[in-house]
Amino acid sequence: MFKVRFLAFLISMMLFVSCSTVPITGRKQISFIPQNQLITSSIDAYNQLLSQSKLSNDSTKKQMVAEVGAKIASSAEQFMRENGMEKEVETYHWEFNLIEDDKTVNAFCMPGGKIAVYTGILPVTQDENGLAVVMGHEVAHALANHGGERMSQVMLAQLGATSLSVALSSQPGLAKDLIMQAYGVGANVGVLLPYSRRHESEADHIGLILMARAGYDPRTAIPFWQRMGNLGGERPPEFLSTHPAPEKRVEDIRNELPEALKYYKEP
Repeated sequence: MFKVRFLAFLISMMLFVSCSTVPITGRKQISFIPQNQLITSSIDAYNQLLSQSKLSNDSTKKQMVAEVGAKIASSAEQFMRENGMEKEVETYHWEFNLIEDDKTVNAFCMPGGKIAVYTGILPVTQDENGLAVVMGHEVAHALANHGGERMSQVMLAQLGATSLSVALSSQPGLAKDLIMQAYGVGANVGVLLPYSRRHESEADHIGLILMARAGYDPRTAIPFWQRMGNLGGERPPEFLSTHPAPEKRVEDIRNELPEALKYYKEP
């Protein structure tokens, strides 16, 4: 009983001291991973991935990725400075790399601003505006600290599992196993996956603002995500997916466009 109470107290304290606010959306989030630790680990993982990947030699495509990325990153930093987040700006050290892999339709941004784009997504982006949708989305993940929040959620789920296991120590083995399996499914479907979808939707929202502030037309996000949705392949039901359903994603973006367009100046 003491162990259960101690773990419950530990979880409560972690929740109490680790509440922060996501820029632009204003959502409250739980994240107790030290930022310096998170960034150090991310840089190591990023460098390891680059060492194992083939970087593109196409100077035109590399320049486009670097220029669009720099404009989106500058937009994010400008927003942070305007909102009293000067110290946060210092934690970002932006880097943009294009990985030669035409089969991978993807891009990612590590905490701290290390970004990689795979050549496989360029036919879908089509131009700088489409690439700005991707870059805005990925930079938004870093700006919103989704990586730290995700790791914190996993740690809380693990702590909860430990607490439950201790509390069930007197139960028969089969009953305990069934309850623990049910907890694992419930935590994944009921907490982790919904938050993953929320992160994706939030990154879409923030990304629209960032690309608009950087001078890219946020309305191009709709055809881009429609093209992504048309790539085909079977998808799991939305409640079992890490990403929103394509139709829901486009609908949400359409509803968020009026806000983003306030920041966009026609060339």
